[in-house]
Amino acid sequence: MTDYLGYSYSALVLMGGAIGYLKAGSTASLISGTVFGLAAGFGSYQVSNNPKNVVFALVVSILLFIGMGIRFNKSGKFMPAGLVTILSLLMTLRYGSRLLQ
Repeated sequence: MTDYLGYSYSALVLMGGAIGYLKAGSTASLISGTVFGLAAGFGSYQVSNNPKNVVFALVVSILLFIGMGIRFNKSGKFMPAGLVTILSLLMTLRYGSRLLQ
């Protein structure tokens, strides 16, 4: 079963990094968006092939939740840190619940 939500999450993270680079010239956003977007995509690929293989995708979503949560806490700006924090929390809960099943 294809992990459409996971692939969508991956695409949003990837696009967010590209937008951060285009709007603010942030190379860090481009690199981290690319690395985490591709990692989330790989996790989604693994989950698509085996719905119980969620560990990698779970770790990626937890790391994004923590990293962007800290950034959101410091900046107070919803875009993009708050949005990615919320999406990462939802993905963490989703993959975490699959791990416990």
